[in-house]
Amino acid sequence: MSYFGEHFWGEKNHGFEVLYHSVKQGPVSTKELADFIRERATIEETYSKAMAKLSKLASNGTPVGTFAPLWEVFRVSSDKLALCHLELTRKLQDLIKDVLRYGEEQLKAHKRCKEEALGTLDAVQVLSGVSQLLPKSRENYLSRCMDQERLRRENTSQKEMDKAETKTKKAAESLRRAVEKYNSARADFEHKMLDSALRFQAMEETHLRHMKALLGSYAHSVEDTHVQIGQVHEEFKQNIENVTVEMLLRKFAESKGTGQEKPGPLDFESYSAAALQEGKYVWACNETPAGIQGLPPSRTKPAGAGASSRRVRKALPGPGPG
Repeated sequence: MSYFGEHFWGEKNHGFEVLYHSVKQGPVSTKELADFIRERATIEETYSKAMAKLSKLASNGTPVGTFAPLWEVFRVSSDKLALCHLELTRKLQDLIKDVLRYGEEQLKAHKRCKEEALGTLDAVQVLSGVSQLLPKSRENYLSRCMDQERLRRENTSQKEMDKAETKTKKAAESLRRAVEKYNSARADFEHKMLDSALRFQAMEETHLRHMKALLGSYAHSVEDTHVQIGQVHEEFKQNIENVTVEMLLRKFAESKGTGQEKPGPLDFESYSAAALQEGKYVWACNETPAGIQGLPPSRTKPAGAGASSRRVRKALPGPGPG
């Protein structure tokens, strides 16, 4: 696999700058990933607290009535959801530590890379310098050749022709040296650029593999939590289905019931006779000064009270045949 060694050359030799700038973005991406995971952890923590608050609300639900037992189902489900999101918060916080630790290692690796890439940077600058001189030398050589040709056509004296030829040879020599410098600089640049390109690619490959591993941990943590959340929701749904209307009614009746004995019917004759018997018992107690055995004596009655009581008793009807 060779990508960087093939695609970062070009006429103006900007490939090294592009690769070096890309490598420098590695720590930036790492920091941004840590910030993203930290924000997600904050969201999960907030959600966990909100679910715990919701659980408390369910705990404070009306404890009476036939619906009351279902509040416990809500409370348990909310508690479990709060724990799921809290656990994800902890996992993400641990993952942030791993990302930051990798970021520190990455900065050290980039510092070494910068030192190792100085030679390539120098080669780029040298090649850039000779590349700028080369057109000037070529232009000067072309100009001298044209001057010599012009003098030849004008039948200029031999002395002037010799001077022009000397200048042309000097321009050609200058151009030759410029070309040699360019080729030497180009060869050095190509060698160092290829080495740096492969080095940058190795760094980027290592960086991407590490970042993908961190993302895999992130995805795995989120996936595990969602599986747990799904199980909690499934359990909640099952609990709701298991608590039938008949169960709620029976539980309410058993826990809040006031008794199973119903009031029986009354027979008028028996009920009225019992009332009269009770009345006679009370009158007898009132008429006996010392009271009936086992009962306290009645209060002292005024004169004539006994006769009055006897007259009232005679006036009352006797008990019926029943």
